[in-house]
Amino acid sequence: MPDGAEVVTPESAADITAVSQLILRERESRDMCYWNRMRDCFHPDSVVNISWFKGNGYDFVAGSRDMFERGTCAKHRLGPVLVTLNGKRAVATLSAIIDIPMALEGVDVILSAHCLMVYRAEQRDGIWRIFGFEAIYRRDEFTPAVIGNTPNIDPAALKPYRASYRNLCYSLALNGFTPSNDLPGEDRPELANALLQEVYGWAGLDVPT
Repeated sequence: MPDGAEVVTPESAADITAVSQLILRERESRDMCYWNRMRDCFHPDSVVNISWFKGNGYDFVAGSRDMFERGTCAKHRLGPVLVTLNGKRAVATLSAIIDIPMALEGVDVILSAHCLMVYRAEQRDGIWRIFGFEAIYRRDEFTPAVIGNTPNIDPAALKPYRASYRNLCYSLALNGFTPSNDLPGEDRPELANALLQEVYGWAGLDVPT
C-alpha cells in the first residue's frame, strides 16, 4: 500500500458517504432555496467565512436567503467531494464554480468564480453536520450571456480587489455587499496554506503533501 494511503473500512465508508451527502445537501439546498434543510446542515456553533459573509451557519443561511430575495441568484457547479476522516471529525474539499447572473452596464453577463470549498464536519449524537465552511479562491471572469455583447468596465474599479476574486468582489459591491479582500486565494498562497493547516489541524490530521 502506498505511503499515506487511507484504509477505508465499512464503518468509515459509511461516514465518508454521510459527510459527502451532507456537503451536497447543503449546496443543493442553497441553490434550490430549501432554507430549512440548509439550516439543518449546520451545527449551531458553526463558522462560515467566505467572500461576502463571516459568522455562524444559521446566520449564513439567513443571509443567503436575503441575498436571493434581493435578486442575487447564485448557482453552483460542484466537483466530486473528497472526505478525509478522523473519528468524529472530517475535512471535505471540492472544486466549485459559483455562477451569478447579473447585468453590467446594461449587458447581461454571468460571473463565474472558481474556488476550492473547504468544509469541516463533525459528528455529534450520531449525526454529521457542518462545523466550518471556507474557500480558497482561484480566479473569476465575466461571460456575456449573448456572445458579442461586452460591458465596458473601468479597470480602475477593479484595481482595489485581489486577482483571485476581483470580479466577484466588484459584483458584490455593486449589489450592496461589503466583500472581504483578505481571504485565502491562489494569489496569496501563505493564506491558503494557513487555512489548510488550521482546518486539517482541527480534525487532528496533517495537510496532504
